[in-house]
Amino acid sequence: MLDLTYETPKPKVIAGAKHDWELVIGLEVHAQVSSNAKLFSGASTQFGAEPNSNVAFVDSAMPGMLPVINEYCVEQAVRTGLGLKAEIHLKSAFDRKNYFYPDLPQGYQISQLYEPIVGEGEILVDMGPGVARLVRIERIHLEQDAGKSVHDMDPNMSFVDLNRTGVALMEIVSRPDIRGPEEAAAYVTKMRQILRYLGTCDGNMQNGNLRADVNVSICRPGQYEKYMETQDFSHLGTRCEIKNMNSMRFIQAAIEYEARRQIAIVEAGGEVSQETRLYDPDKNETRSMRSKEEAHDYRYFPCPDLLPLEIEQEWVDDIGKGLPELPDEKKARFINDYGVTEYDASVLTAEVDLANYFEASVGKGDGKKTANWVINEVMGRANKAEKAPQDLVAPEANASILAMVASDEISTKIAKEVLEIHIETKGDPATIVEEKGLKQVTDTGAIEAALDEIIAANPAQVEKAKQNPKLAGWFVGQVMKATGGKANPKAVNQLVAQKLNG
Repeated sequence: MLDLTYETPKPKVIAGAKHDWELVIGLEVHAQVSSNAKLFSGASTQFGAEPNSNVAFVDSAMPGMLPVINEYCVEQAVRTGLGLKAEIHLKSAFDRKNYFYPDLPQGYQISQLYEPIVGEGEILVDMGPGVARLVRIERIHLEQDAGKSVHDMDPNMSFVDLNRTGVALMEIVSRPDIRGPEEAAAYVTKMRQILRYLGTCDGNMQNGNLRADVNVSICRPGQYEKYMETQDFSHLGTRCEIKNMNSMRFIQAAIEYEARRQIAIVEAGGEVSQETRLYDPDKNETRSMRSKEEAHDYRYFPCPDLLPLEIEQEWVDDIGKGLPELPDEKKARFINDYGVTEYDASVLTAEVDLANYFEASVGKGDGKKTANWVINEVMGRANKAEKAPQDLVAPEANASILAMVASDEISTKIAKEVLEIHIETKGDPATIVEEKGLKQVTDTGAIEAALDEIIAANPAQVEKAKQNPKLAGWFVGQVMKATGGKANPKAVNQLVAQKLNG
């Protein structure tokens, strides 16, 4: 948490018909490893390729084909573990998880149940300025993805696309430390942010490259504290898993519905069944998919085709040396070095490209003023144009415009006009100011002459302003209008005050 201190948010409380209830949530995030090849084959991981075109013999379970571990995928998992301040296991092993599904040609999934590559870690989930939840990571393991069944191409047949089969996934399992729907969405958002900073997953939820299984249970107030003291799950309610969530909004809605469903069951004297459920966004409800399986239901056993995976500490240390500055560290540095608010630092570090863009825009200027400019002026226009800020305005242009404001060469109002012209023409800001005659009028003689004309033409307004000093702003506005907005506002205000009070 560096030098930033946080308060822990209060848990979400839902009022039932008889009692108040709290939520307890744990997440399993499935993140597709950013790699060119699959976990155990050299087949491409390119998204959107023709169905069944990125499939090697081992992916399609051809007889006699043996898996070969992709070292880069292992490196990406280690990098992720280090980014989450987690323990890296120098020895791990792969297991077979046996189940039948049409898009799983082997009839099993190669995963890591007993000896995962990454152990316990943590992630700090920001919930607003000065408020955050520290969530414990239980483990990260590597596993193969399955293929995709397609049911909407023919009314009588289903099709199978094996392009995703064998793609490397990291399953990132949290402890049940999350206490509300908003926290769950914020957790996935923060996890996605860290993975993108690390370059280990692109976080594209629309393509299914990041998705989450959400475990939800309820308990009476005070029971969660007993669980934390004892780590005894009997203090918590029976959990239900909501599968394959790929939207922050749907994650929140599904948790809210599922919690209320469980409360209604328990308050009616029933018992919640442990099961896997699906969320239907059209009906805003969860529905039963299957009873929750335990590990023994999958008949896990060590994969006979793969030796235990052993890595060296020196290799892990080398990966650690190459880690980028991560969001929490970058956010703290922006606050300390640039004097920006915690909120602005959170906005600017949301994406690494935006953080780099901001720093390039600062140049030798004022960090706080640059942050306000980038967030309010550039990002506002970029969002409207549906472009990234760097694709709309070069950071050097921001630095140039803000430098002219700082030197009183142009006013803030003119700066916005220069920005609009730059966006339209891509012209150099300094050249735009020169050619358009937009330089600020700092000659007090010229400003005074304009003000004297306005005072002479409006004697009644002068008398009113002398009686009510708040009306002096009218004269400031008239001078700015007379000079085309180019008069130095500070000089105008000083002269107006002198003339009216003289």
